[in-house]
Amino acid sequence: MSFPTGQSSGEEPAFCGRLKNICHPELTVFVTKDLSEPREVLALFASIIIARLARIHILMRKLSITTLLFVGVLLTACTPRDVLTRRLATDLIAASDAFRTPQRFLLQTGVISNKEYSSSEYLTLQHHGWISANTVSCPPALAPSPCWDILLTPSGVETVRSLVSADEAAKPSIEIPVARRTLDGVTGVSKQANTANVEFTWKWAPINEVGAALYSSDLRYRSVVGFREFDDGWRVVQNTPHPTQGLDDALKSAEPAP
Repeated sequence: MSFPTGQSSGEEPAFCGRLKNICHPELTVFVTKDLSEPREVLALFASIIIARLARIHILMRKLSITTLLFVGVLLTACTPRDVLTRRLATDLIAASDAFRTPQRFLLQTGVISNKEYSSSEYLTLQHHGWISANTVSCPPALAPSPCWDILLTPSGVETVRSLVSADEAAKPSIEIPVARRTLDGVTGVSKQANTANVEFTWKWAPINEVGAALYSSDLRYRSVVGFREFDDGWRVVQNTPHPTQGLDDALKSAEPAP
């Protein structure tokens, strides 16, 4: 196969007028000799293809950079806290101090009122053999009678000392950490302007044997907490000066969930 020969890139060979798909500006020399061998024809076409691919690669790199810049602008224009989704509400509730604070049981030893002694917590502690109770006369502040003198049993002393410091165990009122909350899930989000109410369910997770005796891990609770939108996104309402309920109150007023 033979084509008319040309000169340098400044002078287009005669056959380029007939074969515009062969000649292109990337070739510094269009054709410098007679293409009498099939191998030479293939080499010409290969050089054309390589030049075309190089131009496509450069174009794609420019498009990729432009696309990345566009995506970056979109990401910076909207922060993850701008839209109150169930996922965001879940993360904010679970990370809040009020939700993460361990539940503590205040064990009062010494003389207590009949009402306090009759609570399910003290009856449970007595059932497990951790406390004993004897009837005593009521001081004026705890009337009416009867009142109860609460003592730790040897088993109770051993159990309490394994859960709190020696100084705490020596006090008449002992604060025992017993459980943590675990978030079961957000069940609904109701938004109005820059405020919202979020309904969620949660459970107690006992952290020791006293907690396991006092708090069931099978019972679910339902709470409703307020959210408010600020310039940096949505936040959980922690206190109650707002129309929506704060998380502390939401957890205290929780109801058993079906």
